This record gives sequence, structure tokens and C-alpha cells, in this order.
Amino acid sequence: MILRRATFTGAASLACAALVLSTAPPTTASTTAALVKVGDVQKAMEDLVKTGHVVGAIGEVYVDGKRVGKGSAGSRLLDGKGGAIPSTARYRIGSQTKTMTATAVLQLVKEGKLSLDDKLSEVLPQVAEKDLVERADEITVRNLIQLTSGIPDYIGPDTSDPMRNYRPTDLLAASRKNARPVEVGSFNYSNTNYILLGMIIEKLSGRSLAAELNRRLFAPLGMRHTYLPTKATEGIKGPHGHGYAPDETGTMRDADKINATTMLGAGGVISTAREMSAFQRAFRQGKLLPASLTKVITDPPPGQPSPPAGGPCSGNPEFAAGGGGSAPGFTAATLTSSDGRVQFAVSLTLAMDDAERGTVPPRITNALKSLFCPAK
Repeated sequence: MILRRATFTGAASLACAALVLSTAPPTTASTTAALVKVGDVQKAMEDLVKTGHVVGAIGEVYVDGKRVGKGSAGSRLLDGKGGAIPSTARYRIGSQTKTMTATAVLQLVKEGKLSLDDKLSEVLPQVAEKDLVERADEITVRNLIQLTSGIPDYIGPDTSDPMRNYRPTDLLAASRKNARPVEVGSFNYSNTNYILLGMIIEKLSGRSLAAELNRRLFAPLGMRHTYLPTKATEGIKGPHGHGYAPDETGTMRDADKINATTMLGAGGVISTAREMSAFQRAFRQGKLLPASLTKVITDPPPGQPSPPAGGPCSGNPEFAAGGGGSAPGFTAATLTSSDGRVQFAVSLTLAMDDAERGTVPPRITNALKSLFCPAK
């Protein structure tokens, strides 16, 4: 199992007082600030399925919290079986979970319970005492959030048992066996950082990560269908799409039952298009963190380039630097305007190998263009 962030074309801000997106046939929603036109979401989902190796695609578009378009194509199961996936179905959001985990940590910073400059060895002394993290006395909370700790990833043979309930310390022990890829302060995408941030949340709150995410984020935002599974065999509730990945013989196998205890704060949350849009709207509009702390998440880490300006529609409209999540069997994304007014939430269930999954983010960017870019 490989848990990764999927990145999409994006840009800085949506500054227009009135946003007009002209594609046809349009679905429209009138708000107090603007009239927004959005392309055919159903057709965008059908086109995504036609790109190949996509079992099912669901997507919804929201403007100022109101759904203005939805679509579902493909099927719940491979080979057209299982019927259609409701656009309202739950799905794995993958590494979009990281923004939620980081937000909860930064709320603790805002409350004075933690500092961005606190050393890992001070906040979680056991990881240094038990030699679970190399150079824990040099790594800060900021390094963990920005993926600049240099801590190796834990994903591999030692965390591949689908039935075992792994503890966070088991994941750290697996990470510790791997060589450090970069120095402290250099960017390297490693899920282990967010396992540690989840442990910090649990220590300082006295609650489980699942309970604290619900208390701080899901319940206040009305995200009643969103949750963090905490048991190995705990999966997606309700009718939903199944993804597939090849076994050692190349045969596609159902990858729906991902071990939830290997994901946690790095990528374990399950949600819906409506609720992911609600989270991104609140996050981008400063309802969860002050701007100075939001920038810890949204600004490029040291040594990483800023996203290109203009976005996929060359500035009309501009979308924030988009992110998503991916693992065997799925890719999901919530692409949002920087002011939080517009969201396009999409989930694809796949039947492809790891190499092919790299082709999926550009396909989603093309779907975004079909919905929001003015017709030429």
C-alpha cells in the first residue's frame, strides 16, 4: 500500500468580485456576491471514466456552500457491476487528511498548548528514549507539518498485514528501519510525519485522534458523515465505489479493505463531496485558523517552488494550489478557489497499477477545465 498526495494544477487567489464561468450546458446558482456558471458535471464524470482504468467517478461542485452540479459515472464494482455510485457516497480522501491533522495541531498552537518550534523529543519524549525517530532533538513541530523532518516513510513489508491492528509506535518502528532520505530542513514526502502529529494531538488533548478531529472539525462544520476509522478491518460505511489493484500475478483484486491503522492522521479519513467542500470552504475562509497559521500549511515548504499563477483557466477563475490523496484503488481531490467560495470535489475508484496512477491528476485537472474554463 502506497499512500501519497496527488497534486493538481492550481494558483493563488480568486479576487474577482463577480465570477462568471462560461461553459455549456450550464448549471447556475445565484448568490449575494456573484452569478456563477458551471459546466456539466455529469459529462465531466463520464469523460473521466472514458479515459481508461477508471471504475467509477463521482463529483460535485459547490458555490458559497450550495451544490450547483453533480455527476456519477461508471459503476460501484469492476466490469460494470454493482450499479451506479451515488454522488453523495462516502469515499477515502487519502492525504487530504493531512490538512485536517495539521489544522488540529495548529489550533493547539493557537491555544498556547504547543509551539511550532517545540522539538519532537520534548513533545513526545518516548520517541527519542525508545529510538523510534532519529535526531528527534533537532526536529520541530513545524518540520513535521511541512514535511521537512527527513524522517523516512513507514510504508512497506513491515506494515502490510491487512488484519493487524498497528499502533502508531509500530509504524514508527517500521520507519526507523529505513535510511534517512534527506537532512532535517529539506523537503521529503513521508507519511510518518503525520503519524507523529496525530500522536501529539492525542497526548495534548487526552483524546483519540478520531475523537479530537470530530470535536474540533467534523462536528462544528456539520460533517456528520465524516470519520477516521481506527480498526484494521473498519472500512467505508454505506454504498460506495470499490477500487482495484494488481496482485503479484497482475490480476486486479478488490482493494477496498485498506488497513485503516496504517493510515490514521496521514490519510485515513473517509468523507463525502459535500463535507469535503464544507471543510475546504471553512479552511480557506479563515474559520479554522488565523491567517498566520494557515500559511504554515498553504505556503510552499522551504526549497519548494510556488505554484504557477493563473491556474488551469489562466486566471479566470484562479484556483488555490490543489491537493488530493491517492492509494491503490483510488484518487480523490477537493479543488477550491483561494477565497473558499468554489469547490470541485471528486473521487475516482481505479483499476490500475502504481505507475498508471500518476496519470490520474492531469485527468482531474482536465475535468476542472471542462467545468470552469471559459469556452474559447
